[in-house]
Amino acid sequence: MERQPFAPIAQAEKRRFAPGETAQQEQFRPGDFMLTHSNSFYGWLIRFGQRLRFRGEDRKYGWWNHAAVIVSTDGDLIEALNAGVRRTNILTYVSTDYTLVHLQPLLADEHDRKQIVAFANWCLGEPYGWFTIASIAFSLITGGKFTFGFEGQSICSGLVARSLERTSAIFNRTPSHIMPADLAKYFQVDPPPPGSTIGTPPPPPPKFRHASQPN
Repeated sequence: MERQPFAPIAQAEKRRFAPGETAQQEQFRPGDFMLTHSNSFYGWLIRFGQRLRFRGEDRKYGWWNHAAVIVSTDGDLIEALNAGVRRTNILTYVSTDYTLVHLQPLLADEHDRKQIVAFANWCLGEPYGWFTIASIAFSLITGGKFTFGFEGQSICSGLVARSLERTSAIFNRTPSHIMPADLAKYFQVDPPPPGSTIGTPPPPPPKFRHASQPN
């Protein structure tokens, strides 16, 4: 059976928030997600790698290098960071530019949203997927489709994509290996206009500590 070609996911609204602005409670729901950008060395590496695949008209999507899932009406996020999968809050991104992707009912109904949140919460505490990053880098450099990784690890965009599998969204790539640029292309999220102020991303949080671990 021939696989379906790429098709954008249209059932979502996108709203950009510039530095100093933040999404209000009536503008998002648990199950939505956000895309953002940083100028850190690691962020630069992600964008460099993405642009090995995203060329021509798609090159713009390589601007994005981080994603997170919204899991509460208070704006709590679950995101895969260098320190592991953490629970943070959208207010921590008030100093930087980000775009909120709000899923429409045809894409995610109430049950779907609950499943997104449940899965994202289940991933809390997982280590960052460095082997997944190595796998993606290998495929980008060689142009191959061979992938590898370890169970129980997540990268930021892979965590979002795996959560969105609970909706009607269909991806034409392995969800755990989806990059921020992939999400941007699926949902047609353009970067800010040239010359826009993107601000300063929040500092990384400390390493995740389970409640059972001593202080």
